[in-house]
Amino acid sequence: MPFPVSRDKIALVRSFNRFFTRHIGVLGENLLQTAFTLTELRVLYELAHHGDQQPAALCRQLGLDRGYLSRIVGKFETAGLVAKVASATDGRAKLLHLTEQGRRIYEPMDQRSCEEVAEMLARFDDADQLRLLDAMNTIQALLDKKGAVKFAQPFLLRTHGPGDMAWITRRHGEFYGREQGWDSSFETLVGQICLQFERDHDPSMERCWIAEMGGERAGSIALTRSGEEGVAKLRLLLVEEKARGSGLGSHLVDTCHAFARAAGYRKMRLWTTDQQQEARQLYRNKGYVCVAEESVHAFGKDMVNETWELDL
Repeated sequence: MPFPVSRDKIALVRSFNRFFTRHIGVLGENLLQTAFTLTELRVLYELAHHGDQQPAALCRQLGLDRGYLSRIVGKFETAGLVAKVASATDGRAKLLHLTEQGRRIYEPMDQRSCEEVAEMLARFDDADQLRLLDAMNTIQALLDKKGAVKFAQPFLLRTHGPGDMAWITRRHGEFYGREQGWDSSFETLVGQICLQFERDHDPSMERCWIAEMGGERAGSIALTRSGEEGVAKLRLLLVEEKARGSGLGSHLVDTCHAFARAAGYRKMRLWTTDQQQEARQLYRNKGYVCVAEESVHAFGKDMVNETWELDL
């Protein structure tokens, strides 16, 4: 049975989290003066210190979704840092293996990390070092105790406000221009959708959410009326690269569905294309079915427009 917790205690924990993450330097996009992100370094660490790993086990260990890990592994394979090797106990299974090149790249970073920790500890005398380490051991032991603490998701959702629609428009244009090679007509379309939403939306039946991580925008989604009784549209789904693997996309879609059910909708509908593979997989995982296809030339590319639906 959960024990009562005061707001003051919650504030103290959140304050410590902010202090410690800033103090050890994990808020920057790249760590240890390298081109690697925190998640990428964690993958290299696991392979370097714990040997060959099954991708599924690595996902569980690090709390990553498989698509996000697959992108990291693909990047590492291209760079020659990681290779897939056959399991010694199951020839059908493939393990992730840190190559000699990967080890040569990783070991100086590991050494640099050790030096930074040593530099931090060296500020204290032996007694204070032991106090600090004892406090860390206490925190780890308590939080590991039978899953006693379940951390909140690393993102915050809020309804849209001033400046958000401009951000949605710009980031869609930048992302799809870079990732898909789409021209500026797509950004124009997104701008029109956002303008119409701002001008006409009914808050009781329509909603737009913005996700934030570390105080910065990290994603968006909107639910709008379709014009057909009982049918809502899912629109403007976007997840920034820094938020990939956190479960944000899935959470945004679930939030949209929960609102739709509460508002009395019976069906969800969305538009996507055959080029948006990750989004299509997310929709498929949520139970959506592709109900219509049309080959078109749009945004400077040949593609297939798709309509997907989900019964709520």
